[in-house]
Amino acid sequence: MIYLVTGGSGFIGSHLVEKLLKHGHSVINIDNFDDFYDYQVKIKNTLDSLEKNIDFEFSDKENDIEKLISISKSERYILYYQDIRDKNGLEKIFENHQIDLIIHLAALAGVRPSIERPLEYEEVNVRGTMNLWELCNQFGIKKFVCASSSSVYGNNEKIPFSETDHVDQPISPYAATKRCGEILGHVYHSLYSIDMIQLRFFTVYGPRQRPDLAIHKFTKLISEDKEIPFYGSGNTARDYTYIEDIIDGVMKAIQYLENNSRVYEIINLGESEVITLTEMLSGIEKNLNKTATKKILPMQQGDVEKTNADITKARNLIGYKPTTNFQNGTKKFMEWFLRK
Repeated sequence: MIYLVTGGSGFIGSHLVEKLLKHGHSVINIDNFDDFYDYQVKIKNTLDSLEKNIDFEFSDKENDIEKLISISKSERYILYYQDIRDKNGLEKIFENHQIDLIIHLAALAGVRPSIERPLEYEEVNVRGTMNLWELCNQFGIKKFVCASSSSVYGNNEKIPFSETDHVDQPISPYAATKRCGEILGHVYHSLYSIDMIQLRFFTVYGPRQRPDLAIHKFTKLISEDKEIPFYGSGNTARDYTYIEDIIDGVMKAIQYLENNSRVYEIINLGESEVITLTEMLSGIEKNLNKTATKKILPMQQGDVEKTNADITKARNLIGYKPTTNFQNGTKKFMEWFLRK
């Protein structure tokens, strides 16, 4: 099978690419190495996903990415340095490959930055995604897995969050763009018979986690004896989901799409284990054997108070069964962090 993965050099994407290649598939990776965080992180992710133990010497972004494309290309893997907002550029890629299924992970991420740059988030997360669906219709690609987010639930009062809950009151532009993607996805499914699964990811963590996310950010700052930003009272809570469980869920969604037709589903992928900010920090302190110095700050606009996934549908429909609890997951993350 030939899979196109958008955002395949990111945190989740690089793990998925690694898994697909290990299963003997071919992968086309589209990533624009956005400046949201250091492009060097994505280069390292890419090399790790390809299991290339190379002492990469960095110079400047354009040359480094060109070098990465050259050394990573193989019979079963090719990387394109491409922005999904550029439909003409995407079209050339689609013309050159017989794509069986698309896993769309590329997006501008983050709740807080979306408040500062809402129009850019709309361009990437909505228009960019529509470009892919337009090309699916043009080139007859009928299978599509799309990354949504637990952010769509906003401050939902019903716990745990279920796919049947009302989710039309998002509290950040990021969440709104993800909800738009779900709605527009159904339009393309209905009009052009594109089988589609929208996966609502719940706070993914683990090796290669983005450096701006809390677990990684706190770990780095505490290990360097630096102050950490601590928003609110510490009672906010998240359904933390380990990366291996998320990838298992994505792989099962792919398998379900390949074996079924007339599919449009929205599915939660979470751990069903809710951890408060205070508990999360305590776990990091324990693993590092250090005490954090906290800078107490008010709650940020757009941040939800709690996420908690009802994963009943994921279990029943695709056989999703997370196996890594938070304690073991953070231990694995720490092992990766300390040796990287």
